Amino acid sequence: MPELPEVETVRRGLAPAMEDAVVSKLELNRPDLRFPLPENFADRVKGRRIVSLGRRAKYLLIDLEDDLTVISHLGMSGSFRIEDNTLGEFHHPRSKDSKHDHVVFHLTKESGPLRVIYNDPRRFGFMHLWKRSELDLYPAFADLGPEPTGNALNADYLAARLAGKSQPLKGALLDQTVIAGLGNIYVCEALWRSHLSPRRAAGGVVTKTGRPKKELFALHEAIRNVISDAIAAGGSSLRDHIQTDGSLGYFQHSFSVYDREGGACRTPGCSGTVARITQAGRSTFYCPVCQK
Repeated sequence: MPELPEVETVRRGLAPAMEDAVVSKLELNRPDLRFPLPENFADRVKGRRIVSLGRRAKYLLIDLEDDLTVISHLGMSGSFRIEDNTLGEFHHPRSKDSKHDHVVFHLTKESGPLRVIYNDPRRFGFMHLWKRSELDLYPAFADLGPEPTGNALNADYLAARLAGKSQPLKGALLDQTVIAGLGNIYVCEALWRSHLSPRRAAGGVVTKTGRPKKELFALHEAIRNVISDAIAAGGSSLRDHIQTDGSLGYFQHSFSVYDREGGACRTPGCSGTVARITQAGRSTFYCPVCQK
C-alpha cells in the first residue's frame, strides 16, 4: 500500500496540472471503488475550480471552491495519470490498462483541456466528498497524530506519547494516532538509522521524569530524514506505485534494511546481517547487532 512519501509524490505531480483548473466533467465508469462513490458525485464537482491539492497522512486532498474537498485514498493499487489533449499523447509510457480507469477528471485550463485519470485494478482505493472547513471531523482524520515532517512532531511530543508504554517501539510508531502516515517501510528504515531495536519497549526511550532520552532525539531526526529522502526519491515502487508521469519511485534502491533479509548491515563497522521477524502480523527488518 502506498505510504506517505508515495502519496506526497502523487500530490506534487498532480498539482501543476490540477490546481486552478475547472472540472468541466467528472466521468465515472463504475458506481463504486472500495466503497460507493459519493452521491451525485459528478454533478457536485462539475463546474468547480480546483483551488489546491493537499495531503493528510496517506490521503490526497483535492480542494475545490465553495468549501468542498475530494478525499482520495489510493488503496493497494490506485494511481493517477495525466493526459494532455494539447499534446495528443500521454506524458508517460507506463499508463496502466484503461479498463481499470474508473474516475476521469476532465479539466479546463488556460493552456487547454486535459484529463486526470484514476486507475485502480484492485479497487481498494476510494473517494469521498467532505466540507473543507470540517476536515477535522472526517472519521479517518479525527484521531490522527501530527505529520512526520511537521513542526508539531518533536522529541518532547514523542516522549509524552511513548512514556510508560511496554509495547514494542515499532508498533507504537505505526500507531496513526501517534504519527500520521508513518508506515511499515519507513518505520523499519528510521529505526535502523537511529540504531534502535524494533523490539525495544516504547517507553524505554523516555526518562523516568518523562523527558526524551538521546535515543529519542536520534529517532525523531531519523523519521524526518527518511521521509524527506523518500519524497525526494519519488517514493518506493515495490508493486503498484508509479508517479503521475508514469515513472517509478526509486527509494527502494536506498533501503538499508527493509526487504533485505540476509543482507549485510550497512552500518559502517557493523558485522550484523539483516533479519526479518513478524510483529503484529507485519514483517519487520532490522539488524540484531547494531539496533539495541
